Amino acid sequence: MGKQQSHKRSWTDFWADNAAQGGGGCLPSKWLAIDRVQGRIWKDFAERLPRRPRLLDLATGDGRVMRWILEARRDARPVGVDLASTLPPPPAGAKIRTGVAMEELPFPAAGFAAVTSQFGFEYGETEQVAAEAARVLAADGEVALMTHRIDGPILAHNRARRDAIRWAVEHKQLIELARQSLSLRAAGITTIPPAVAAAPEEGTRLFGKGSAAWEIAEAIRQTLVLGRNDSPAQVARLIEAIAAKARNELGRIDSLEAACETTADDIAFREAIAAAGLEQNEIEPLAAGEDQPPFADFRTFVRAA
Repeated sequence: MGKQQSHKRSWTDFWADNAAQGGGGCLPSKWLAIDRVQGRIWKDFAERLPRRPRLLDLATGDGRVMRWILEARRDARPVGVDLASTLPPPPAGAKIRTGVAMEELPFPAAGFAAVTSQFGFEYGETEQVAAEAARVLAADGEVALMTHRIDGPILAHNRARRDAIRWAVEHKQLIELARQSLSLRAAGITTIPPAVAAAPEEGTRLFGKGSAAWEIAEAIRQTLVLGRNDSPAQVARLIEAIAAKARNELGRIDSLEAACETTADDIAFREAIAAAGLEQNEIEPLAAGEDQPPFADFRTFVRAA
């Protein structure tokens, strides 16, 4: 599976899961301060757009950038694109197109007053995405990007989750132990492996209550306990679903880390965008509070003079 297809599969599964649960985003719900800052920035940006602006949101996800812009500008006409094939419904007044790569936008030239992206642009091939953004941007338009920081709390949070997932899946090998346990049921052995039974408490001790280590360990334990009276095939499907979800999250975190590395090299990042004829107009570090480290940078670009 190629890099783009792997990326598409991971994010399709992520947004399908979030749509089913009515949620969205890659941060704990307790980080509402970050969400408030993001909303304020995009609403402020919306206020300076021209009348009835057409807007293109790259890697739109759950459409939250379009929602914030529409809250500030009811006359806006946003459309969001995303590589994922399944997304939550867009906000009222917005449209989405799924299965669209940022490097190959299906729109005519100079059709949008603004091109936006929140934690999406840097996941693509920078020069190609910048070239496509410049192509579809109106002559007096503006590109606005909220980009990841390699030293910010978002990557730190996700790296911690990756460590916890790897502990459960690779170090403790809980998925493999569950598969082995299931294979013994034909011989009438339904005892839960001791390592699986003890893993939720151990994961909590090492990584904290509600951590990914606990989530995976408890999901596997419950699958084996509650599945004693189910068919082995059904239990096997549940185990494989847990394994797939863990793999997909590891893939998303790896792609997040790579995106942070892209923006961390600010000179190379800006040069790649400059190659498309765009120049950075401003950059603003964003933090959830005065005593908090920046979680992102807000960058705007215009056509080079």
